[in-house]
Amino acid sequence: MKIKTLEIINFRLLKHVILSLEDHTTVIVGRNNSGKTSLTEIFRRLIGDKNPSFSIYDFSLSAMDGFLKGLHAKLIGKDDAEIRDHLPFIEIRITIQYPVDIDDLGLLGDFIIDLDPASNIVIIAVRYSLKNGKIDSLFDGIVDESEDSIKFFMKSLKERIPSLFETHITAVDPTDTENTATIDYSKFRSVLGASFINAQRGLDDVTHSEKDVLGKVLAQLFKTSQSNSAPEDMQDSSAALQVVIDDIQEKVDTDFNTQLNKLLPALGLFGYPGLSDPNLSTETTIDVSNILESHTKIRYGQGNNLFLPETYNGLGSRNLIYILFQLFEFFRRYQSRQISNSLDIIFIEEPEAHLHPQMQQIFIRKLYEIANEFSNTLNDGKPWPVQFVVTTHSTHMANEADFEAIRYFLTTKDPVRETIVKDLRKEFTTDDLKEDKEFLHKYLTLTKCDLYFADKAILIEGPAERLMMPLLIAKSDATDLSKPQLGLQYVTTIEVGGAYAHHFYKFLDFLELQCLVITDLDSVLMTPGDKITYHGSFVKDGTHTSNAGIKNWFAKGSQGYYSLADCIAFTKENKVSGSRRIAFQIAEEGKVAIGRSFEEAFILANREHFGILEIGEDDVEASAEALAPDNKKKTEFALKYALEETKWTVPKYIHEGLVWLASKPIAPAIDAVEVINEVVE
Repeated sequence: MKIKTLEIINFRLLKHVILSLEDHTTVIVGRNNSGKTSLTEIFRRLIGDKNPSFSIYDFSLSAMDGFLKGLHAKLIGKDDAEIRDHLPFIEIRITIQYPVDIDDLGLLGDFIIDLDPASNIVIIAVRYSLKNGKIDSLFDGIVDESEDSIKFFMKSLKERIPSLFETHITAVDPTDTENTATIDYSKFRSVLGASFINAQRGLDDVTHSEKDVLGKVLAQLFKTSQSNSAPEDMQDSSAALQVVIDDIQEKVDTDFNTQLNKLLPALGLFGYPGLSDPNLSTETTIDVSNILESHTKIRYGQGNNLFLPETYNGLGSRNLIYILFQLFEFFRRYQSRQISNSLDIIFIEEPEAHLHPQMQQIFIRKLYEIANEFSNTLNDGKPWPVQFVVTTHSTHMANEADFEAIRYFLTTKDPVRETIVKDLRKEFTTDDLKEDKEFLHKYLTLTKCDLYFADKAILIEGPAERLMMPLLIAKSDATDLSKPQLGLQYVTTIEVGGAYAHHFYKFLDFLELQCLVITDLDSVLMTPGDKITYHGSFVKDGTHTSNAGIKNWFAKGSQGYYSLADCIAFTKENKVSGSRRIAFQIAEEGKVAIGRSFEEAFILANREHFGILEIGEDDVEASAEALAPDNKKKTEFALKYALEETKWTVPKYIHEGLVWLASKPIAPAIDAVEVINEVVE
C-alpha cells in the first residue's frame, strides 16, 4: 500500500494543490516562501495533533472572501446550507492505493465504501470546518456590511475560528465523491502514521548552550518499548532496564529515604495547631523515562577511557546521528502498532543542515536503504511501508535525487500569491523530451547547479563568460542606476555551451524561470557541390549559423543550419520566448562588423583598447579574430580582463540581454500574516 496523492485546500499559500508522491522518496524543492514548510505544517496540524487548531492566519488569502460572502448570505436571509457553502475550510485529501489481491486490509477496510470490485483506491478527507449549528455564533453581533462591521467581523474571526471550527475525518467514494462516511479519529491514526524531523533540531554548538538532544530520543524509544504490541526484543530490553531500576528503587525505599527523613523539619516547633504530629515521610520514585530524557547523554569514545560529551562532536555528525535515531524510533513505533497494514509518511525538513556536500548526496541516495536495513535486520525482512517527503534548499540533494522524484514549488506572481506544484515525473514523459530528460539529469547530477532555487538564470557558452559575468553584470547595472539592478537579485550562472543549451529550454519553461541564454553566432559559409558543406567564416561572409541553441530556439525540429541573415535581422522583441531571452553577437552602436564569439565581440566593443579603432568595417572582423585567444588561452584572457584591466565596455548583445533580465525583479514575499493583520487592524 502506498499514498499516491495529497490534495491540499486553503492552507496558507497552498490554495489548491495536488501533490503526487513517489513510492519511496519525494523531494520538495523551490525558492524561499514557496510553500514547502506549509506542506509539512498542515500535516503536522491535521494529522499529528489529535485536536488540531487553526487561526485566521492559516487560511489562504483568497479564502478570506468566503467569510464575507457567507456574511452577506446570512444578512440577506439565506438558509444555513447555502451560507455554509460559502465558508472556507482547510482540508487534506489522501489517496491511498492498495493491492487488489491483498488478503487482509486490516482497518483500511473501514475506509472502503465503494462497490466497485476492480477499484483499489481509498480516499480519506481530513477537513477543518465550522461546527454544525454554529453559523449564528460565527456571525454574532454583525448586523450589516458597513466598513466598521466588516472590520469588527474580520477581527473577531481571530477568536471565533479556534472555538467554532473542528476537524472531521471522512472516507470518500473514489467513484462518487458525494458518497462519504464519517471515520473515527483513532482508526485514522492507526491506518496512517505521520512523523516529522523538523528543520530546527536544537543542535546548538557547545559555545551557546548544552543540548543533549540524542538522549531525549532514547527516552522516546524506551516509552515505545513498553507497549504491549512492541517487538519482543524491545520488550526484553525494556524489562531488563526495569529490573535494574527496581533494584535501585528497593535501596532508595530503605536506606535512602531513612536518611532523607532526618532532613524533614520538626514542624511541632512552630506551635501551629494541627502541625504537632503530621507524620510526614518521604517517598522517592525512580522514573526511567525521566532518567533517559533528562540525565542520559550520548558520549563519543576517544580511546584511553576518555569519552567526550555529545556537544563536542561536530554539528554535521550530530545532525546525521539525530536523524538516524529519529528514523529508528519511528520504525520501532511502527512495529509497536497493534494492527497490520498501516502506512507511515515521514517528513524531513532541510536534512542538509551542517552536512558537507558529499554527505548530503549520500544521505538522499541512501535514505530508503536505511528503511530497508531496519526491515531486514529487525523485522524479519517484512518491508516497512514508509514514504519519505524531504524538503530541501540543497542543490546537492536536489540534483542527486531521481529526476522524477522532484516536486517543484512555485508561487504565482499574482497580487494574491499561491503555490503551484510542478511534477517532473508528469512533465517529461513524451518521446521527444526523452533526450532532454536524460541530458538534464546527468548535467544536474554532475554540476549541482541551483536552477531549482534561483530567481533568475543565465546560460553561457564557456569559461570566459563565466569568469567575467560578475563584472559584466556590475558594469551593465552601472549604466543606469535608476533601473532594477541585476547584481542585487538571486541569479545563477550555468555554463552549458551552445551545443547543449537547447536541452534546457523546456526545463526552464517548466520552472517558469526568467532566463537569459547568451550564446555565439558561430557563422559558417555554405559551399554547394555534390555534397553541401559548411565551413567557418566571418559573419560578413557567412550564410548560416551552426549553433544548435539558436536553431532550436527559432526552428526546432528543422534540418540543417539556420539562416544567418535571419539571425541578424531579429529585433530585441523577436529574441524573447515566454520567460526566456536569447542573446548572440550583434553590431555595436553605429558599426557593422559582428564577432563570431564572445572574445571577438569583446574586442570589437573595445576597439581603442585593442588598437583597431581606425580599421574599416570590412577588415576589422579579421583583426578581431587575430587578437582573440585560442581555446587554450580563453581562461587567461578572461582573468586578465576580469581582474587586471577592468576599464572596458560590455558588448552590446550582452548588455541588452542583462538589462532585459534585470527588469521585473522578483518582489520579496509578503507574509500572509502581515497582510491579514492589515485587514484586521
